[in-house]
Parts: sequence; structure tokens; C-alpha cells
Amino acid sequence: MTGPAAQAALPETIAAVKPSVVGIGTMLRTRSPAIVFVATGFVVGDGLSVITNAHALPDLDVASMEVLGIVIGHGNRFDFRPTTVAAVDREHDIALLRLSGTPLPPLRLDTADSAAEGQALAFTGFPLGMALGLTPVTHRATLSAITPVMLPSISARRLDARAITQLQRQPFAIFQLDGTAYPGNSGSPVYDPDSGLVYGVLNMTALKAQKEGALSSPSGISYAIPARYVQQLLQQSAITK
Repeated sequence: MTGPAAQAALPETIAAVKPSVVGIGTMLRTRSPAIVFVATGFVVGDGLSVITNAHALPDLDVASMEVLGIVIGHGNRFDFRPTTVAAVDREHDIALLRLSGTPLPPLRLDTADSAAEGQALAFTGFPLGMALGLTPVTHRATLSAITPVMLPSISARRLDARAITQLQRQPFAIFQLDGTAYPGNSGSPVYDPDSGLVYGVLNMTALKAQKEGALSSPSGISYAIPARYVQQLLQQSAITK
């Protein structure tokens, strides 16, 4: 849906999506603050699965009992729920975390690979982390292009070790978005403004190094990993609900 009808539907969709969007962070009780935000995530599947970017996963101080988990905000008050890393797909930069306890409302994934160029989208996350309280923020975007994540080098003289490694991997298509995102948005769900159906996972840091490395300031171009790779990760982990 596009136009005024879609714009009218977005407030209702945001209200439905927000309970499924969580912060990703760590807790270390001897640290001040005890909770540190690292990225955004969202709930899928059985309500105990959380998707985020693999590049956002921190190296934990296990000796000091630092714990990875989700952060749910209530104004300036935060609830922290520990998670375990169930699976990581570094090629597509997504990670699956698992909760215990009470399930959270999951978002639906686009399993039909139906995203199309020119489509209106939205993404909800935490662009400023916990700086102003953990409040989900929504941005509009347009799916500008479906493009390969890796492009062949024009000249052999431009091939370095990193480029050769990339060329040896299987290229895959990503979503290029006309929409400005910020580091805290990594891992945000990218969804249909009308239905809330999730088409992708917002990715900044890993893809920015490949696609926007020549830019010295934000370009208003962001990237998202298609939801089919999330579905594959869930299936590989035998979490298919």
C-alpha cells in the first residue's frame, strides 16, 4: 500500500511493532552504568528468539560475569533479560539470541521474498541508544535498490587481500534504502508500514565499510539484510514457529 492510506496506517503499525523491538546490551553489576547498550534487536518465531546484527555482538568479560541480554525500556527505567547466542550467520551479519521465561510478541517475517524496488518501508530502533532513555524511534525509508553486496573489482591492480576474500564468497543481494540510520539502529526491523511484515534487518557498520567507505559523512543511504536469511537461520536452528 502506498500514498495517504499507508501514511494513515503507519501509526497503528508502529504501535503494534514497538513491543517486539528491544535493545541489545550487556550487564555487569560492578560497572557504572551496569547496563550498556550495543544495538537494536527484534523478536521473531516463538517469542523467545531475538534477531540482531552479528557485528554488534560484544566480546564479553566472562571473568567478571558480564552477561549479554535484551534491554526493555520504560522511560528511564530498564528491564534486562539475559540471553544466549543460539546461532550466528557472519556472512549475512545476523545473529539469533534466545530468551528464557515469558515470550514476547513476535514480528512476522516476509518468507515470500516479496520486497520490490520503490516500496515504502519503515524501521524502528534505538538510534541514540540509552542516551535519552530507551525509547523506540521510527524512520521512513524507500527501497531504492536490490543490489549485490559485493561488486567485482574493475582492475586487478585494485585487488587486495580483503577484496580477494570477498570475491571468493558467494555474493548475495541486499536492500539499499533511501533513509538515514545511526549506529544504534543496527539490527532494527525493516517492515511494511501498513502490515508490519518484516522485509529485512537494518545493517550499517559492516556494509558501510564496503559500500560507503569513501564518504566522510552520512549519506542518507542505509542497507538491510533480506528477511529470508533470518528465516534460514531459524530453520537451521530448528526454530520454525
